[in-house]
Amino acid sequence: MRLLITGADGQVGWELRQTLMPLGEVIAMDRKACDLSKLQDLPRIIREAAPDIIVNAAAYTAVDKAEEEEPLATLINGTAVGVIADEARKLDALLIHYSTDYVYDGTKTAPYTEDDLPHPLNAYGRSKLAGERAMEQCGGSYLILRTSWVYAARGRNFLQTVLRLARERDELRVVADQIGAPTWARDIAGATATIAQRARREIEQDAFNSGQFNVTAAGETSWFGFAEAICVNLAQQTGSQRRSPKICPIGSVEYPVLAVRPKNSRMTAERVRVRFGVSLPDWKQALARCMKNTVLA
Repeated sequence: MRLLITGADGQVGWELRQTLMPLGEVIAMDRKACDLSKLQDLPRIIREAAPDIIVNAAAYTAVDKAEEEEPLATLINGTAVGVIADEARKLDALLIHYSTDYVYDGTKTAPYTEDDLPHPLNAYGRSKLAGERAMEQCGGSYLILRTSWVYAARGRNFLQTVLRLARERDELRVVADQIGAPTWARDIAGATATIAQRARREIEQDAFNSGQFNVTAAGETSWFGFAEAICVNLAQQTGSQRRSPKICPIGSVEYPVLAVRPKNSRMTAERVRVRFGVSLPDWKQALARCMKNTVLA
């Protein structure tokens, strides 16, 4: 089996390089090898790779910048995904694509299910929803995995930002009225490998149905709670070598950004558990494991 990874240098893509290896031959392409903004190149790249499974981990992820660059964000997260989906259909390949909690508006008081209607508040969310719609219109065999608050031991993310600011400041002001589930990129990649393997088996048995699945860590917290947990783990690892900064909770209105974020990003993950047997661990456990793999300078 041949598996093509796009966005192989991203947070999830980097982890996929390892988790997908047991499944077959992995072709890992970074942005230089496969730039989703260059639509004219995508059909040739995919045809030459001739994959059985495509895992699209490439995306435009600059949430605030997307407010000023929505056409580019939509090109990468929407139009390009449609091109990939069309080529996957022609090759009879399975396409696995990542989406986001930001397709929801966050006004629901309970966790979101896959059947809730999307209503994104920002350009990034609209661009990711455009990608979902493009896949659905193309048909073929596809799985959309919606996840949230992704972090890793490398790259640009909330964990790395807090670790940097903890070295530089005595006090951190962090938003406390947005709730979600921080999800480790390595857990997403591990879940993807399981899903890909079982989906391929379904296809061989002519029992496969395309669809959307929420793939997030168990539990919930706010960005404030996430920052607190990061600093607690940091203190445990460094002991008395470093003083932890004071974490101060603030409201979203006190932290102005270009893109409006949903207040509620919680999503149920029951559907992926029932069909593929995938359950991600609690976010606190995952964070502790991740930080053991993080270089703390």
